[in-house]
Amino acid sequence: MLISAQDRRIDASMMQLINCTNQTMKLILSSLATIGLVMTLLVNAAMAIDPAAVATEAATNTVCPISGKPVDPAITAEYEGRKWSFAKEACKTKWLKSREESLYQKLGGKPAMEAAVDAFYVKVLADNRVKHFFDNVSMDKQRRKQKEFLSAAFGGPLPWTGKDMRKAHEGMGLTEEHFNAIAENLVNTLKDLKIKQELIDQVVAVALTTKDDVLGRPKKAN
Repeated sequence: MLISAQDRRIDASMMQLINCTNQTMKLILSSLATIGLVMTLLVNAAMAIDPAAVATEAATNTVCPISGKPVDPAITAEYEGRKWSFAKEACKTKWLKSREESLYQKLGGKPAMEAAVDAFYVKVLADNRVKHFFDNVSMDKQRRKQKEFLSAAFGGPLPWTGKDMRKAHEGMGLTEEHFNAIAENLVNTLKDLKIKQELIDQVVAVALTTKDDVLGRPKKAN
């Protein structure tokens, strides 16, 4: 059978589309892998962090959060009502740059976390697919813990010090449907708050990195 020049052009166009799609998928998977690594590092860092390197509402930190060395009391930065101290100006610059580039700050920082989590649980507690999981839960504590976790996961300055996702959801009998319901409510909450789609996509990517742990699936080999 003879193949016309037009057919050859169509075949060539299809191959270009397939190649482009494959490249796009590789970029997406690479992005997810990177975020997964960030989440792993986040948990590890939280487990090992020196409490003296974290500023509280009442007092500044005495250990530099960047270098791990004693701070110079003259080198400080204010961030969300806390006074952070650093060993060197370069450490302060690096720390502030991390804040500016974080998903946490792009979403709006602490006020955004407060608003998003409060609105999110309004949706969750009205969702018949998942609301029964919270029947005997202190919602004030749940909201506070969720705010702390998401703030850390999105690159906020305070480390997560609670349970890891696998232990926190162990024995709950969660399924794919439950996870998707929670993710759906989270996305709809962010849309209601007029968050840009590109930032919502990043939030979803971070959430997906917790899926296997939340559902109690076997850990994947590195």
